[in-house]
Amino acid sequence: MKRRTVLKNTVLIGAAALTGTTWSNAKTAASPVRAQPRNRIGVSTYSFWQFRGKRLGMPACIDKAAEMGFDGVELLHVQMQDTSPEALRKLKRQAHALGLDLMGFSTHQGFLNPDPAVRQQNVEKTIHQIELAYALGIPTIRINTGRWRTSKNFDELMKNKGIEPVREGCTVEQGFEWVTASIEKLLPKAEECGVVLGLENHWGLGLTAEGVLRIVEKINSPWLGMTLDTGNFLERSYEQMELMAASKIPIQLVQAKTYYGGGRWYTLDIDYTRVAAVLRKHGYRGYISLEFEGNEDAQTGVPKSLALLRKHFG
Repeated sequence: MKRRTVLKNTVLIGAAALTGTTWSNAKTAASPVRAQPRNRIGVSTYSFWQFRGKRLGMPACIDKAAEMGFDGVELLHVQMQDTSPEALRKLKRQAHALGLDLMGFSTHQGFLNPDPAVRQQNVEKTIHQIELAYALGIPTIRINTGRWRTSKNFDELMKNKGIEPVREGCTVEQGFEWVTASIEKLLPKAEECGVVLGLENHWGLGLTAEGVLRIVEKINSPWLGMTLDTGNFLERSYEQMELMAASKIPIQLVQAKTYYGGGRWYTLDIDYTRVAAVLRKHGYRGYISLEFEGNEDAQTGVPKSLALLRKHFG
């Protein structure tokens, strides 16, 4: 009997060591002790380009991400110079060889338009983007509601903190109906490809957390989540981040902005200690993707940003 007891306890101790369960909990089959969450840190290819000058190609961005020590790369669709099947396979191979995840795909579309034909064009465009993400092995893509486009240009939009007048003859309620119906059309393809959509707080009806949540909570699909951008809330920033993090609809990706050298349109002093605490409180364990938006050269500004994010999330 003593020998049998010793063997039983040995098995329990071994199982506890493998699962992280404490010895006392192992005997009572309690839940294992969970370690402090660690978020992997990726970088958006936008950080190396910022819509300035000649587009930097994806292979060069992936090389830079590996050299600087990132865990993954988020591809900006409009920055891609070649989306042929052969080019996509090469990007997958390159990232794998360098030990990097292709973990996010940042796309643009606009459903905030009174013309059904325009909305359908954007639905078809986004379906194609989902297929590109699938071919690349990317698990989530960023989508937008689109804007009213009543601002003269993006500089004017930024001057007005992302707020623009509703298009003449339209209402906000109509806008929510158009956007919701358009996103619902994307869900069959998202499920077929296993790619989760992440609606971002990114101007238009996504200007506020309340706007994003109104859409995703109404649709309530496992193939629609949220992408949280820390630099796109220009008022009530932490309150709105908390609202998104606390929702029953999960955040798929966090885009973290930094502004070394001063921001191109504005500079935010984001308290990443506070942001990290909010995300941990609500159990976010996914990627943090750097979107460097400062005027400093990316060769120095991006590594500084990585060190900052590692400090708070890594």
